[in-house]
Amino acid sequence: MIAVPAGRVALTDRRTQRGWEVEVGPCLIGAHPVTQESYERVTGLRPGAVPGERLPVEGVSWWDAVRFCNELSAREGLTPVYRLRGEGDDRRVEWDEGADGYRLPTEAEWEHACRAGTAGPRYGPLDEIGWYRGNSGERIREVGGRRPNAWGLYDMLGNVWEWCWDVYDAEVYGDYRVLRGGGWFDEHWSCRASVRRRSHPTFAVDDVGFRVARSV
Repeated sequence: MIAVPAGRVALTDRRTQRGWEVEVGPCLIGAHPVTQESYERVTGLRPGAVPGERLPVEGVSWWDAVRFCNELSAREGLTPVYRLRGEGDDRRVEWDEGADGYRLPTEAEWEHACRAGTAGPRYGPLDEIGWYRGNSGERIREVGGRRPNAWGLYDMLGNVWEWCWDVYDAEVYGDYRVLRGGGWFDEHWSCRASVRRRSHPTFAVDDVGFRVARSV
């Protein structure tokens, strides 16, 4: 886990041409996406299309990521952050902001951590910092194989898209959640700090994973 300092981040959405600023408190964020090895150790499961202990876990839904956070918290003697209610289509989740366990980063935390004090579209040359269609060989890659940002975070751009806590646009897309970062099969323009993507929280595909965060 990497300590991310407090700050302020300006978020934008190309679809709506909207921009807004968010104050971000200090937090801890995983140095890289959760790996298949870590996911299996906590859940007993290893989803994904390509096996590999140091590969990012993929083929996981937003709900899978939420459950992983709670299970990891319980294993480490921390208070689970998420309170899960209901079943099936009636499922809902509440965030206990007083809990000290693991959780998904908010998209503001994610972008603030990704930028690491930089202001451009990326925190370095893409070929040096991330796996994308231009250099991945069109396959997922092990975590930590490219240069980290200034705060020590790897794979913030490329390799796998990452689930965030936030609802994308409830009025238009309902429960769809935010994805950030770009993936191994994406063109360079998708691998930028500001790019927002959305997906239904039950969807699981081969270029979407997640990393964990904790409040401090």
